[in-house]
Amino acid sequence: MVAVESPPVTTGPGVPARRVPVGLVVVAVAMVCVAAASLLSLLDPGYYGRLGLPEPGALDRLLVTALRATAELGGGLAAGSLLFAAFVAPPQLGGVLDVDGYLAARRGGRSAVVAGLAALLLGPVLAGDLSGTSGPTVLGGDWWALFATLQEPMAWLLCGVVLIVAGVGGLVALRWRTMPLLGALATASLIAPAVVGQAANGAGHDWATDAVILQQVATAVGLGVLVALLAHLHRGGPHRDLVLRRAGRLAAVAAPVLLGSGLVLTVLWIGFAPFGTAWGVVAIVRLAVLAVAAVLGLLLWRSRPGPAVVVLLAGFAVAAVLAVVLERWLPPRFAEVVDTPAESLIGYDLPEPATALRLLLDWRFNILFGGAAIALALIYLVGVRRLGRRGDGWARGRTAAWLCGCAALLVVTSSGVGRYSPGVFSLHMISHMVVNMLVPVLLAMGGPMTLALRALTPAGRGNPPGPREWIAVGIGSRFLRVVLHPLVVLALFVGSFYALYLTGLFDIALRYHWAHQLMNLHFLVIGYLFFWPLIGVDASPTRLPHIGRLAVLLAAMPFHAFFGVAVMSTSTVLGGEFYRLLALPWVGNLLDDQHTGGGIAWAAGEAPMLLVILVLLQRWSRDDAREAARHDRRADADGEADLEAYNAMLARMSGSERS
Repeated sequence: MVAVESPPVTTGPGVPARRVPVGLVVVAVAMVCVAAASLLSLLDPGYYGRLGLPEPGALDRLLVTALRATAELGGGLAAGSLLFAAFVAPPQLGGVLDVDGYLAARRGGRSAVVAGLAALLLGPVLAGDLSGTSGPTVLGGDWWALFATLQEPMAWLLCGVVLIVAGVGGLVALRWRTMPLLGALATASLIAPAVVGQAANGAGHDWATDAVILQQVATAVGLGVLVALLAHLHRGGPHRDLVLRRAGRLAAVAAPVLLGSGLVLTVLWIGFAPFGTAWGVVAIVRLAVLAVAAVLGLLLWRSRPGPAVVVLLAGFAVAAVLAVVLERWLPPRFAEVVDTPAESLIGYDLPEPATALRLLLDWRFNILFGGAAIALALIYLVGVRRLGRRGDGWARGRTAAWLCGCAALLVVTSSGVGRYSPGVFSLHMISHMVVNMLVPVLLAMGGPMTLALRALTPAGRGNPPGPREWIAVGIGSRFLRVVLHPLVVLALFVGSFYALYLTGLFDIALRYHWAHQLMNLHFLVIGYLFFWPLIGVDASPTRLPHIGRLAVLLAAMPFHAFFGVAVMSTSTVLGGEFYRLLALPWVGNLLDDQHTGGGIAWAAGEAPMLLVILVLLQRWSRDDAREAARHDRRADADGEADLEAYNAMLARMSGSERS
């Protein structure tokens, strides 16, 4: 954390005074938050006392909570500060960080290093705490074997390494383009410990995992961005209105997301009778404080931005501290309810067979992908409406394609297909093929980046870049050109199937909801990157002629067919241990169901490819017609000058041969 000095101010006639550096205030407040979390953790026996196990000593509990609070608060400050440097603080015209971006990046870098060291220390301390031994004892024995059986300590070690990498980058980087990557790394590092903690257990853990992911991201963005904004206002930085507007938009999204995710976790873990336990009381107090701070802060944002930032920051800080405390305590339902095998493995029961009617009507909303599908559809419609207000047209076919893609993503992840896919391999394969093959095709045909570039207002010459310029920079980035190279994207698109299903990764991914969501995200992104340069409306950094696009498609089709045949031909059940533990009574022979899934992969993979080929051929024909029309217009304008020149050349050549 860097101390941000301000110009001297006057407190009386000719009496200069200096404001307290924001960095010192942040450090002091962070230390108070860590101390408060540590002391509050002692007020409840936690999961040890609730489960009747011997409790660790007070010093061990204080150390675990203090390190966790330091890692989470410092990581959040780091992530938000780096994102502030990336998207809120305007860079210089050459792409070098301006003063505010530089200060935010250095503050984020130092915070990330501190948080990373705390996370690395938390790994062995937490392993000793969970195993009933001390940290030195853990490191002195067969620590790797112990860590391999304890997911949370391993996650904190990973978190620490990633935070230190992001921190070093924040301390040395000077250019704006590296800030989004560093901010994303710091934010993602905080997700790893959360998804293997309390949220990964018991009934409803699919919703709890999604909610805790959103909670970690919202907390990180809210804390760090608000601290960086407070420092900016404190030092009287430039572009005040622009910075306030951008930070306000982030806060206006982060606060409701944090409140909503906390509400989901509270309802899942204590039901609708929250005041019967200390956990429930603290959870409700946390939500109330955050709600009051969010409403008051957002209402004051335009009229009194300084107090509004302080109020919002206080709400986020209290919510973060109480979240650390609640992670140490045991949610009431874990001590009162015995979960079924299905609830433990996938988060809910599947007692009835997957009939066509149930696949259509038996919905279980996927918080991440269902919410993303709805949000993407609404944002797209807002862009189309903005174009319409300006009198600009937008093809209805593109809008229809985009909305159909969002609808397909919503249905395949949240309808009965999404509900049953974790427990039935054949339905999983349907979901996988739609996410990887159909949804990306429809989204690419919607032209989202072209719409954004047309709907967003340019920043103007001499002004700090805005969202329109960020998108243009991203499209033209070297990284995207490398990823979209035909050989690279083809290898990623085709190789993902074999790497996941035929190497044992699928067996691991089945056990965890976060891995299942990551798998969906991977296939969605890879599918979009594959189809974008082939049939996408948006201009691609890699331009292929039509014959080259057709060659890439034809090269991918046999690999899809071979994959389907390989799944149909194997005599080993993929994910067999998981499906046998799940033991759905209405599922027949697992190998037969797997062979059905292989057939689905074969057929469902070829159908979208044929559709893409038809679209590509239609566009090829249309482009040839346009080129012919342009040639005809040029010929009419110059009186067939090119043809006459060509004939004259032939005549001269013929004359020279005769002579």
